[in-house]
Amino acid sequence: MASDANHPSGSIVLAKYAADVLPTDVLPPGDLNRALMGLYGEVGGIMSSAKKHVREGDAYPGFKRAAEEEFGDTLWYFNAVCRRVDASLEQIFAEAAIGSSFATTCAASDASPGAVAHVATPVNAESIDESLFRLGLCAAELLRTPDQLWDDGRPKLVEFARAYLKALHSSNLIFADVVRRNISKTRGAFIDPDQNELPLFDDEFDEDERLPVEFRIRINQRKAGKSYLQWNNVFIGDPLTDNIGDPDGYRFHDVFHLAHAAILHWSPVFRALIKQKRKSKGRFDEEQDSGRAIVVEEGLTAWIFMRAKELNYFDGQTKVSFDILKTIEDFTSGYEVSLCPLKQWERAILDGYAVFRQVRDAKGGWVIGNREKRTISFEPL
Repeated sequence: MASDANHPSGSIVLAKYAADVLPTDVLPPGDLNRALMGLYGEVGGIMSSAKKHVREGDAYPGFKRAAEEEFGDTLWYFNAVCRRVDASLEQIFAEAAIGSSFATTCAASDASPGAVAHVATPVNAESIDESLFRLGLCAAELLRTPDQLWDDGRPKLVEFARAYLKALHSSNLIFADVVRRNISKTRGAFIDPDQNELPLFDDEFDEDERLPVEFRIRINQRKAGKSYLQWNNVFIGDPLTDNIGDPDGYRFHDVFHLAHAAILHWSPVFRALIKQKRKSKGRFDEEQDSGRAIVVEEGLTAWIFMRAKELNYFDGQTKVSFDILKTIEDFTSGYEVSLCPLKQWERAILDGYAVFRQVRDAKGGWVIGNREKRTISFEPL
């Protein structure tokens, strides 16, 4: 039962899962109802994504990833429910996998010297429709009688876990893959990363192909309403307007590319503006610094900006919606920046928008980035 840290394709002990995601549980400790409602909502997500995955198979790999994510989010909320009623997630699943509907085999384990693992697999599998319907009924039953979970709710928890395992089986998903993905996603979104462990994308290249370690970019709005960028006293890029009937300051959106460069060490847009693409290695130039990567960053920046307008450009906020962060994960899949944890994206967004608001209000300013410290700041002209 190896841990995912040392054996990426191995099994994961559920007690380890519960410990790994404990710091990500930001729900009020005594709020069982919110955990149950979250569980019920995620089961609805399973019903949609799992059926698409089974129906389309390998034709649409994205459906498999979506199904794994929904099962993982459901497990996260179920674990939160178990924790609040003092039930062990590991013991609940161990009880659920006992009985005539599971076949048990014994396997040599690498968890510790001389260990064996008992592997329980659902037999007489239900159809995908039957298993998902049963999972939904079990979730509804938990939500219907929350008060009972404190005293005699263990059988209902076990029944939900059993329905969950059967739904996983009928969806052709590997439980360890679901668990591993959920650990990575939730810890990446809720736990501040060790700055020394964040990915570096430029270290193996010469200085003229790296994003600058420190930079000062002058942004100035002229009378015509267009904004101009200068780096080392040289104009870079094209003059920008808001390109919309309702002025919203988007002409200063290059601030966000600068925030990406400073905090994430990634910005194909800024790299192109200062002509420091990694051309010495064709694969990087083509796959990471090319026009498609630039379009991805521009599109993502525009999409986040539309969400930000609804939130007063994140003024006074200390968090970014998890839904926004999950969409960013989808946007950047396949690019080097996907190695950055979502928590780092949250920092890039909040710090970038703090500088953007200052530049917008002052109609220009100096944007100072420091990749070593992963910071971005504002100075008035």
